[in-house]
Amino acid sequence: MHQESNVWANLESWAEAAERRVSASFALLDKTAERNQWKVIQAFQKHKVSDFHFNGSTGYGYNDRGREVLDLVYADVFGAEAALVRPHFVSGTHTIGTALFGVLRPGDELLYVTGRPYDTLHKVIGKPGDGTGSLQDWGIGYGEVELLQDGTVDWNTVAQRMTASTKVVGIQRSRGYDWRSSFTVAQIEEMVQRLKAIKPDVIVFVDNCYGEFTELTEPTQVGVDLMAGSLIKNPGGGIAATGGYIAGKASLVESAAYRLTAPGIGGEVGAMLGTLRGMYQGLYLAPHIVGQALRGSVLAAALFEMLGFETKPAWHEPRTDLIQAIRFGSREHLIAFVQGIQKSSAVDAHVVPEPWDMPGYEHPVIMAAGTFIQGGSLELSADAPIREPYIAYMQGGLTYAHVKYGILTALSQMAERGILHINPSTT
Repeated sequence: MHQESNVWANLESWAEAAERRVSASFALLDKTAERNQWKVIQAFQKHKVSDFHFNGSTGYGYNDRGREVLDLVYADVFGAEAALVRPHFVSGTHTIGTALFGVLRPGDELLYVTGRPYDTLHKVIGKPGDGTGSLQDWGIGYGEVELLQDGTVDWNTVAQRMTASTKVVGIQRSRGYDWRSSFTVAQIEEMVQRLKAIKPDVIVFVDNCYGEFTELTEPTQVGVDLMAGSLIKNPGGGIAATGGYIAGKASLVESAAYRLTAPGIGGEVGAMLGTLRGMYQGLYLAPHIVGQALRGSVLAAALFEMLGFETKPAWHEPRTDLIQAIRFGSREHLIAFVQGIQKSSAVDAHVVPEPWDMPGYEHPVIMAAGTFIQGGSLELSADAPIREPYIAYMQGGLTYAHVKYGILTALSQMAERGILHINPSTT
């Protein structure tokens, strides 16, 4: 077994040194997970969640009390007026698209102030007359303001760019495929204040994917009008088999519900088909599992930094999403790392990922995803566009032990190919 090799033994000594270095960061993450766990339990208690709420519905799904209470629990956990939590959302992109189409109308404008959003949203935004039913195809304007070199919002350009037609301002909390820091909730709160000072009636929308439960508060608790996320990321706890959520002001959530189903129907229908137990239990588990994943990300940042690689965030920096970026600088290092993460999986460890032209992405992408839930990125996974400077984006991990094992396996894979030399740790 590779665990018995000299390379593996050396890697373990490096990992143990990294764990000693990050012990104070681990303690802070554990405290955040603890407080978020209490918050979720208290929301369950407030709404008297019982086992009958886990029963599924069929057909139209009228009077599905489990579905109704789940919405109330999510709204309370996120400090929002209302929430829409459904298995009918097929991905985070679908959920975000539903929210945006729900509140925008022809002649309105969507303005992203955090630069170009994640690759899969580009087709949702589209181009005028592209015939795909995209936002711009429906006559909704679009603009974006690139971030400054230090990763902050370019407020001078934002003030010039916003017009009477700017109805929604988009903020992407996570880094996506960019080498920048993700935004903290405190930074988002400042953005909201400055945007409302420019245009008081603007709707501030946040793509909250990968961010839930990484901090003690959520964007809707600091003035964000509408936000969306995926249940196969943080809030599903690795249990929810599919779905997404939209949360925020009640009138805006209702508009999104009309887009999901039909005007006049909204969130009053929708058979849950046996998904409720997983959604409730996943939410219950989410704070702890997010904490486990964040522990793994901090270890990865510290260990790769010790071995000479640049990471973002650095191990000592605040965490506001699951994603750990590692700059490899070469295609060979990047591919070996991603393939090593796959090799460490409990599911599909025998599969070797290769770069391919994945729909919705602008460059070939390599993805490691040996997951119980297809595409479940709260589970340990890694992906990267094959483009310079060859940055890998690792996220998730249902247990810290698995993330640690994945990191060591990826490093050993690199060592076996002769592109990384591991000496005994002296730290």
